[in-house]
Amino acid sequence: KCPFEAISIINLPSNLEKETTHRYSKNSFKLHRLPIPRPGEVLGLVGTNGIGKSTALKILAGKQKPNLGRFTDPPDWTEILSHFRGSELQNYFTKILEDDLKALIKPQYVDQIPKAVKGTVQQLLDKKDECNKQQEICEMLDLTHIRDRGIEALSGGELQRFACAMVCIQDGDIFMFDEPSSYLDVKQRLNAAVTIRSLIHPDKFIIVVEHDLSVLDYLSDFICCLYGVPGAYGVVTMPFSVREGINIFLDGFVPTENLRFREESLVFKVAESATEEE
Repeated sequence: KCPFEAISIINLPSNLEKETTHRYSKNSFKLHRLPIPRPGEVLGLVGTNGIGKSTALKILAGKQKPNLGRFTDPPDWTEILSHFRGSELQNYFTKILEDDLKALIKPQYVDQIPKAVKGTVQQLLDKKDECNKQQEICEMLDLTHIRDRGIEALSGGELQRFACAMVCIQDGDIFMFDEPSSYLDVKQRLNAAVTIRSLIHPDKFIIVVEHDLSVLDYLSDFICCLYGVPGAYGVVTMPFSVREGINIFLDGFVPTENLRFREESLVFKVAESATEEE
């Protein structure tokens, strides 16, 4: 008998086997389907931690080649494109391969940035300022007063705003923000959301992973939910409108698949008056 529940046995969805996008190795995490980004719109991704959101971003950025679940015999790009034939993802991956689209990712763990880069905020921003928007972006993200400060001296919120600015000032085709509102207060979250939406362009893709539902609501034009078992498998839903997507996440039920992925719905009750509470 195995002590302290070190081994857990879970049931995997067999009906999604043909829709496996990526698997790292035997008995490891498996991602089913992919979010479908659209040019000129912001795609929001919502789901619990360890469900595949960051893996999906890496694949959509072209930094991780999807193996369709065949980790011992990975397919080539011709086979991968054939797998996505007839969907918007076929055109998307074709663009990444043929047009050499530049993808920029704002990392999830901003507290690791000082370990990777050295210098002042100003020096690092100057290196990446490809659109001459540095002044404008710094004002929007309230970075002007910390430009002379070294990266190692920044707080969590300052690192977050700096990381967002580093992505926004570059000339890219795909912009990805992995949890851009963590460490930020309410006003800073709104400013970050406004800054990200200022990047919208008919030819550019923007994808945001966000846990704050109010920020997600403001930021997104459409939403994909992710459900499954953290660390075991994740499934991406089809794209929904913002309101519908957030409600699906809160309800724990996907009507298009007639599937419940959480036993309890998340309900927020607001009392209309003090007497009602009593």
